[in-house]
Amino acid sequence: MSSFWSGKKVLVTGGRGFLGSHLVDQLKDLEADIFAPSSKDYDLTDRDQIVAMYDKFPPEIVIHLAAVVGGIGANLEHPGEFFYDNLMMGVQLIEYARQAKIPKFVAIGTICAYPKITPVPFKEEDLWNGYPEETNAPYGLAKKMLLVQSQAYRQEYGFNSIFLLPVNLYGPGDNFDPKSSHVMPALIKKCVDAVDLGADSIEVWGDGSATREFLYADDAARGIILAAEKYNKSDPVNLGSSFEISIRDLIGIIAKETGFKGKIKWDVSKPNGQPRRKLDTSRAEREFGFVADTTFEDGLRETIRWYRAHRS
Repeated sequence: MSSFWSGKKVLVTGGRGFLGSHLVDQLKDLEADIFAPSSKDYDLTDRDQIVAMYDKFPPEIVIHLAAVVGGIGANLEHPGEFFYDNLMMGVQLIEYARQAKIPKFVAIGTICAYPKITPVPFKEEDLWNGYPEETNAPYGLAKKMLLVQSQAYRQEYGFNSIFLLPVNLYGPGDNFDPKSSHVMPALIKKCVDAVDLGADSIEVWGDGSATREFLYADDAARGIILAAEKYNKSDPVNLGSSFEISIRDLIGIIAKETGFKGKIKWDVSKPNGQPRRKLDTSRAEREFGFVADTTFEDGLRETIRWYRAHRS
């Protein structure tokens, strides 16, 4: 990959966020020429600011990671914001990339785009076989429209864009804010903080029956880089680890790794979210050779270590 990326002009939206920081670090190692502006530099829902960004740094590849995201609670509280901001960012970034004749656009979708009830493992062909899980449907549908746009623009304009579907991410640098965090960092924070405070119990949403698949952020970044280099089709591609675990088992492992020995209280008045998540990742391996190589245990321990070192 080094020769391909050396000196390549790459614009990374969301490059200062959780996944973006891992991606930018890997691109730096590959000697790419990177521009990763923050949301304070450019409002990506604004057409004029997108055009100004492309004018300032005319990229050869755009990797669009920027998103308004959160866990179930944040999605329930801000469905309109999550829909509008994510849709307007993605649609306009692709449109003005096309107008600027940028050679390649990499759009990052979401596992939330899949129907609520999807046969396991999720295959890319299942994306349109139902409505997403209600708690995060506005976010998932906004992201899925970028797939429609990608395919339509390739058909009409020959525009080279690709659409990737990463599963739930975790790792050092994750968002541990309880108002907006996803399940993995939320549970790590609950357990570590309970140990520090000497609490004898923690509360977890749902009944623990839902399952999730988790992909370590460094692996996700590597998958995106491989796809950006080698994949040139608008068919969507899953990025995952093929490892499925229930929330009940997940909190048990996190409690053991953090030393929390108290009681787990399940708040069954709160939603579980999508019943199951596990991806078929064969297309990513076949098309551009991506296979996740970080074990869940190693990734979890690194994430817990990072939180303990940085939580102050």
